[in-house]
Amino acid sequence: MNIEPLKEHILKKVQFSDGEMDLFLSYFKEKKVKKKQFIILPEAVAKYRFYVIKGAFRSYVVDEEGVEHTIQFGIEDWWISDYNSYILQQPATMFVVALEDSIVLQIHYESEEKLKADSHIYETFFRIMAERSAAYQQRRVMSNLIQNAEQRYLSFIARYNNIASRVPQYALASYLGMTTQFLSKIRSKNLKS
Repeated sequence: MNIEPLKEHILKKVQFSDGEMDLFLSYFKEKKVKKKQFIILPEAVAKYRFYVIKGAFRSYVVDEEGVEHTIQFGIEDWWISDYNSYILQQPATMFVVALEDSIVLQIHYESEEKLKADSHIYETFFRIMAERSAAYQQRRVMSNLIQNAEQRYLSFIARYNNIASRVPQYALASYLGMTTQFLSKIRSKNLKS
């Protein structure tokens, strides 16, 4: 099991002792996920939080008209789940699917709760992750409210070009809140500039 990337990820946020790190990592299990395989489906409770070692994922919802809306991407060194389902242990509303053959480290909800109850250092780590996730979501909502489609695309490319080159155009378009055709026009216009 390749746990070095997760160790490095953790140490950027909190300083675990060797014993704390070993205990924390002992709760994770490696899972290989094939391209197009779902790791979360609506109606089932999300029992795991996933840390991406290799690969790419997409979480999305489907509206009443059958239109898909991408909520999040997850690539190496990112976390992904249906957080509403995972944190509240209620049925999921999202699909989470692998966009590439992938490897994740997964932690079960009950294991995470046990870790947080055992020591404040683990609780601190998960709190920092939650705070960063909340800040990211706020930036995304503000971007959708105050930027036009082209500005959203350019901001995304400036910040996450490595994702834009790996995900299908329809998924990126739905994440940015536009049609695939409109995204193609924006890309063409910006390639000419």
